[in-house]
Amino acid sequence: MAAGYVQKRSDTCWLARIEHNSNGRRRYFSKSFKTEKEPTEHLQNQQSDKNRGVFVEPSKVILSTLAEEWFGLTAANVTERTADGYKGLMDRYVFPTLGNRLVSEITTREIQKLYADMLAGKHPKTTTKSKHPKVRRCEDRRVGARVVRHTHAALRQVLEQAVEWKLIIRNPADSLKRKLPKVVEVERRVLDEAEAGNFLKSCATKTHGLIFEFALLSGMRPEEYLAMQWKDLDFERNTIQVRRVLVRHKKAWRFQEPKTKGSRRTLTIPASLSRKLAIHKRIQAEHRLKIGSEWEAHDLVFCGTFGTPLSIPNITYRYFRPILIAAKLPQIRLYDVRHSHATLLLIAGEHLKVVSERLGHSTIRLTADTYSHVLEGMQQGTASKLEKRCCTAPNSNRQFRTRRSGEPYGLPLLLSGFSGFVGSYIYLRPRNLEF
Repeated sequence: MAAGYVQKRSDTCWLARIEHNSNGRRRYFSKSFKTEKEPTEHLQNQQSDKNRGVFVEPSKVILSTLAEEWFGLTAANVTERTADGYKGLMDRYVFPTLGNRLVSEITTREIQKLYADMLAGKHPKTTTKSKHPKVRRCEDRRVGARVVRHTHAALRQVLEQAVEWKLIIRNPADSLKRKLPKVVEVERRVLDEAEAGNFLKSCATKTHGLIFEFALLSGMRPEEYLAMQWKDLDFERNTIQVRRVLVRHKKAWRFQEPKTKGSRRTLTIPASLSRKLAIHKRIQAEHRLKIGSEWEAHDLVFCGTFGTPLSIPNITYRYFRPILIAAKLPQIRLYDVRHSHATLLLIAGEHLKVVSERLGHSTIRLTADTYSHVLEGMQQGTASKLEKRCCTAPNSNRQFRTRRSGEPYGLPLLLSGFSGFVGSYIYLRPRNLEF
């Protein structure tokens, strides 16, 4: 059993000291507090952990050092962009406050206060030089709920590693999952049928307009159609196979496999679009002959002057936005062209499962949740169809006969009401209802 005591050092300092035998060696662990009550509670908790066999010796590892080790171990399991994103969040928001703190001393209350300060724009700036190179200066500005959630995900995984290494007993960030701020989803602005027509007309007259026409008619992600190669196209069947995505990190780029199995798919495209792509292929071949040895052969359908992959920010600002301005359309995001594709299909009555497969979603539930606002409007139309069909049918005004006074409950009464329902059903059945 662990032994320990509380010692008063001064009027504002009390010391809690606990004895622990490890591998035949007697060791003492001390911690100071500002009030008399805190060291007593701490000592009781430490002794309770010792009795239950979960006592962990206080670690002298600080959070920034632990995070650096964790980044090195997990770099092989995540993409470079994800790893850099975690580093950036920890560097910007967590390390200025908790970077030099011992991992064993970080509490849930401190983490919760950190998130509240981020939301309120009260995140402290680093005014003194840090003891650790990973602790840098942080700007004092308000952040959104999504940034707080991503920061929590990174911090929680770092502290979970400390639990696995037995640096701490429990993860102080675990209990905050239900207390995180909710992300308010902004309603997406998509193109309606008239706007989509004007958009396609504007694409026909602008540089690289075929890229955005293809984006609207295929519903593919920008990183998918910018990685599309000529061998993925079948001009006879008017199909396109999605096999890879374009990933950019800092100044480098590469092709990689789609994330999910559903993202690897085969899409059908309009015959008119297929003919335009065939013309585009011929023009590109002529241009390649003029460039000569400077051409980089990546077999890309949509590429730059020398055959290199296009950049999403570049084509957005240089080509996509001028098309919107020329067509007098609202300034939507490039990714909203994909949402417009899905919305137009759903409004046209296409089955949700088909739309989900075209978008490459992992589950149909994801599609239903993403476009729930469109489905709600379709339900109103469905209800109107049902009312029109049922209310105009003969004998639809028949009702079940009520029991007369003194008449017993029995089979004749039930059949008298059921006959009216059967008559309506026989009439409706051959009409081949569609909802």
